[in-house]
Amino acid sequence: MKLFDAEKYRGKRVIVALSGGVDSVCLLHSFREQAGPSCISLSALHIEHGIRGEESVRDMQFCKALCSEWGIPLVIRSVDVPRIVAEQGGNLEETARSVRYSIFESMLEKGDADFVATAHHAEDVAETVLFRLARGTGISGMRAITEYGGIVRPLLTCTRAEIEAYAAEYDLPHVEDSTNADENYTRNYIRRTVLPAFEKIHGGATRHLVEFAALAAEEDAFLQRLAEDAILHIAGEEWVSVRLPEVLFARACLCCMRPYAREGGYSRANIGEIEKLIPLRIGTKVSLPVPYGTRGDLARYAVREREHIAFYWEEKDAPRPPECPFRPEAGLYASPAPFAVREIATFSIDLADLKKTGGNTRELTVDLDAFPEGCVVRTRREGDMITPYHAPRRTLKKFLTDRKISARLGRKLPVIAKGSEVYAVVGVELSDSVKVTENTVRRGVIG
Repeated sequence: MKLFDAEKYRGKRVIVALSGGVDSVCLLHSFREQAGPSCISLSALHIEHGIRGEESVRDMQFCKALCSEWGIPLVIRSVDVPRIVAEQGGNLEETARSVRYSIFESMLEKGDADFVATAHHAEDVAETVLFRLARGTGISGMRAITEYGGIVRPLLTCTRAEIEAYAAEYDLPHVEDSTNADENYTRNYIRRTVLPAFEKIHGGATRHLVEFAALAAEEDAFLQRLAEDAILHIAGEEWVSVRLPEVLFARACLCCMRPYAREGGYSRANIGEIEKLIPLRIGTKVSLPVPYGTRGDLARYAVREREHIAFYWEEKDAPRPPECPFRPEAGLYASPAPFAVREIATFSIDLADLKKTGGNTRELTVDLDAFPEGCVVRTRREGDMITPYHAPRRTLKKFLTDRKISARLGRKLPVIAKGSEVYAVVGVELSDSVKVTENTVRRGVIG
């Protein structure tokens, strides 16, 4: 009898997470049986959580004796989980799990192994699905127990009965964790009472829950790709269209929030606050969770922008960017937002095309010699005026409003101006007085 095929781990270094229970002993034994033919470098890891007193020490001694007998290197880590809970609060089960995975990930990051293998099996998947459904979750939570980042689960398709049959066939020793019988622990109650009840209702319920989790993982991955592809990246911000289907909109917003939120610091409530922005006016915003260690002068927001929600950082009480002289020649400008000036050959000019587009492109084609001396690069100010390309003169504020550019973005746009007269709004519009004509000698592009 073989629980899994280890060929996929050929030539790799595998550490088996060994508790001493029947599941992990069978996992280690199955790897040991296949390590030689598959050229696997095998070792084991035992984590002593300090939770069960003498019984916990007994399990550690058992793992040491077993690995010594089987000739398998063993690494032992001891962590006082009750002390961590006493000092930091939290749930004992969840803290122990967090400690375990922190150790797994640390060993992988340090290059101690290519894979850490855990003994999770089909019933573990079913328990997790039921637990998360009871607690409240979406389709992502239905992915249950998955492999990621070097943490592998070779027994996920095996039932507890198959594992116990394997242990009997090879007469494998193991130890029993007395807390597994304590139904005050939620997962124990699900394992010992709820799942058997489901099996009575419909034989094969456990297997069906495992199949559902696998299907949910596939669909979740597909939706995730759609959501990520729908996010626009504009000037260091993430923009999500309000026209997306609701399920993709919520998922895309979560993608924009997750990298910047504290662990568990975002929720459906945050998504609800963002959804409330959809019918509101441009510029309306809500604040979002930020990660630990973020500078206190930085805040993160979601804001209504045209047909999108934009996610951005904002420095509290940020000073106005300094102005700098504008030189109508090739060069780079770093502030208030990066842009470049390039000179291009006049003979390639196409005035007909310029008239068709109204001169409005992301890169503004201008007559470099038409800018008056004394122009500067700065952000907009009250009282600024502009005479847009082939359009009447108006205030810059009204022009930006007409273009449906919010005050937030308008404040960030670089403008080229002398006094209150604006000759170009970089990336948006140029003044009629600096347009390209038949008499232009030096044609340039700003953008």
